[in-house]
Amino acid sequence: MSALPRGLVGVVHLPPLPGDPRPSEGFDGALRFALRDADALAAGGLSAVVVENFGSAPFPKGSAGDRLPPHQVAFMAVVARELKARFTHVGINCLRNDARSALGVAAATGSDFVRVNVHTGAYVTDQGLIEGEAAESLRYRAALGGGPRLTADVLVKHAAPLAPLTATQATHEALDRGLADAVIVSGTGTGQPVDRAILAEVRAAAGDRPVWIGSGLTPANAPELAPLTDAAIVGTWLKEDGDVARPVDPERVKRLLDATTPLFR
Repeated sequence: MSALPRGLVGVVHLPPLPGDPRPSEGFDGALRFALRDADALAAGGLSAVVVENFGSAPFPKGSAGDRLPPHQVAFMAVVARELKARFTHVGINCLRNDARSALGVAAATGSDFVRVNVHTGAYVTDQGLIEGEAAESLRYRAALGGGPRLTADVLVKHAAPLAPLTATQATHEALDRGLADAVIVSGTGTGQPVDRAILAEVRAAAGDRPVWIGSGLTPANAPELAPLTDAAIVGTWLKEDGDVARPVDPERVKRLLDATTPLFR
């Protein structure tokens, strides 16, 4: 099975794709967009990235009957293959919660991991009610011969659990019952910092198993957050002026990499 990265994981945010509500520049334009940011992340020194269909909002749920359209899944595989030539570790996130498509892309391209927002439980989101599909996802991965690791969010951003759930319970459900390979803790929204108390609770519940930060890591908060984790997915802060809509800034990548590398577990 593929290894999980440690340290900083950059994000390649795809722009709107053909078929999305917002205007698209087509597959060629989207590929140029993706590789521009990928090359900037590599220039800044990163060795791990995750690609996600960020520009496709509003997202389909990602469950049976509401998954990504086939042409977008195929395009993500094209991008992932390009990223594999540039980075040691590549991950796939099919928003909002299409674990099956992400696993398929990862298996076909030799990518290392997938991110699943709702792996276990049920959450109220802007897409409506999303239920985890751990049983289906893991059986599909087994049918593909294993390979990509599965990282699962705990109390995921832009969502609330349908029933009261502590961070400890959510962690045990993802790791012990959902058999995720790592858990991810994010803030309340894109680019928002993690609550340290929640992160510490997840760290304690996970024991020696990998815990990642999923949003909001900066040079300022890294000293208190990074030591509790094995890796951090960072997208927004690495963009010019910390604006998620702008291109990746290699100098910001270098700055955050230098500030955080000694701090991770």
